[in-house]
Amino acid sequence: MADTVQSLAQRGTYRASVFTKFLWWLSTAEEELLEECIIDRNRYAITGMTVLGTWLFATLAWTFFFTTVTSSLFTSILLGLFMGGIILCIDRALIKGITAANKQKIWPMLFRGLLACTIGFFMAQPALLYLFDKEVHLQISLDNEGKKRVKSQQLDSLYLQQKNFLLAQKQTLQQQETGRYSEVSAARDAFIDETDGTGGSKKPGLKDIARAKELQYQKLDEEYNRLQQQNAPRLHAIDSSLAAIETTKHKEQQAFEALLNDGFLTRIEALQHLVQSNSAVQIRYYLLVMLLMLIELMPVIAKSLLPTGTYDEKIRLREKMEKTMAENNYDKELALKELYNQTAFEQDSAFIRQFFEQAEAERKEKMRQQMQQFKKDENRSFDSVWKQIKEGMLSKQEN
Repeated sequence: MADTVQSLAQRGTYRASVFTKFLWWLSTAEEELLEECIIDRNRYAITGMTVLGTWLFATLAWTFFFTTVTSSLFTSILLGLFMGGIILCIDRALIKGITAANKQKIWPMLFRGLLACTIGFFMAQPALLYLFDKEVHLQISLDNEGKKRVKSQQLDSLYLQQKNFLLAQKQTLQQQETGRYSEVSAARDAFIDETDGTGGSKKPGLKDIARAKELQYQKLDEEYNRLQQQNAPRLHAIDSSLAAIETTKHKEQQAFEALLNDGFLTRIEALQHLVQSNSAVQIRYYLLVMLLMLIELMPVIAKSLLPTGTYDEKIRLREKMEKTMAENNYDKELALKELYNQTAFEQDSAFIRQFFEQAEAERKEKMRQQMQQFKKDENRSFDSVWKQIKEGMLSKQEN
């Protein structure tokens, strides 16, 4: 049985799937032109896959980022999708600008690379926080303890002068009482020694000398008691002020500790401290940063490295054709407008000439009537006649 040969005109056309068309859209390719380019179909599908991966990564990274600043998961997801969409738009704009004509131009490529690196470096931070979550939270607890100590030292330094002033006053009052009490104690011991015969006159009993020492002791004791009564309110006020200072410091310390959290910046700071203090984490940190940045750079790298094919040539020729057609259409439109204006000018000129030819006899007749009236009216001046004729029959120049 002879094989049937299908003619070129009857061969079936390529029909891309919905997902393939979606990948082409991600890669900013024109579907109508790409369907006819067999080799480039796969190339632009690969570029679309890289854009899809970057888009998904950006959405997840931003969603995790927003979970660190808001407690609503729904809000975090919405904001993550929104920021992921922005990153998608930026990536599509970057790869759309990479064409066969400017692949060899260093400055546009450098700018696109720097922009992609900047975006990739920032997006790498939430991903790294997620990967090192346990270690970061451990470091946060250590950092918070250090911040508490620093805050306590700052509060001590802030209230140190006021506290030292109150303590100095308290110490002065206490020294006065101690000195006066020492005098009372010495007088009491002297009185006791005099009464039992162990000191002074060596005569036991309550003699004149003993009575004098007793009076001296009682006098000093009364003065000491008066001094205590005088100093008691001042010492109480000083103690109250010192207690108030400690209470204020305690409240400020508690308010500061209540502000300590595990937000995004706190986690970033803890991650930096963790990297600086742990060499094992440091190596893996930089490796992961490079890997995650490559995810953002993938679309630009793929579009830059993949060779150009028939699609790029069709794009160039199509754009050239559209430019040529636009210029031709402009020239034709301009010629039509010029023809319209020229034809209108010619017809309007003929119409105006005909108008003046038809009006010539009527204007002369009207002028004769004015002159006959001037002849009949002897009081009318020539200037008034000329003014009336000029206003009524002479034409005005167009502006």
